[in-house]
Amino acid sequence: MNIENKHEPENKRPSEAAIELTLADDTTNDAPTGDAPTGDAPSGDSPTGDYTMGMLCHLLSLTQFLIPTGNIIGPLILWIVKKDQDAFVDATGKEVLNFQISMTIYALVCILLFFVIIGMLLLPVLMIVNIVFTIIAAIKANEGQLYRYPFTIRFIK
Repeated sequence: MNIENKHEPENKRPSEAAIELTLADDTTNDAPTGDAPTGDAPSGDSPTGDYTMGMLCHLLSLTQFLIPTGNIIGPLILWIVKKDQDAFVDATGKEVLNFQISMTIYALVCILLFFVIIGMLLLPVLMIVNIVFTIIAAIKANEGQLYRYPFTIRFIK
């Protein structure tokens, strides 16, 4: 791509000079033409729907740091309200709830293991894993992809 710079007469100050950029035709340009999107399209197995609500469903699980059991209550409310209206939010809500219920069970096991010291080590690791996977899932949901959390017990099918 060739770029040509054309300046106004040199008697003007540079701040007053208008710079016009013109693109010359380039025969080696392989860029796509038309209105076709250039980004990644959602995967074929993901239902279509409101990706922002799907992302919000994941991010609502972070309310656990403000409200006890908020990691389950927040996504549960959004899922109940939107599951019949949006297939993407329905699938995302089920996945979030399964993961957060699993994480709650794992946290309870860590608390029981406090008596043998290992719970003190595992609980912070579990919290970090929960935050990292939730952020990854929220990003994927915003891109229109369903994210399957690892280490999840599938309670809701």
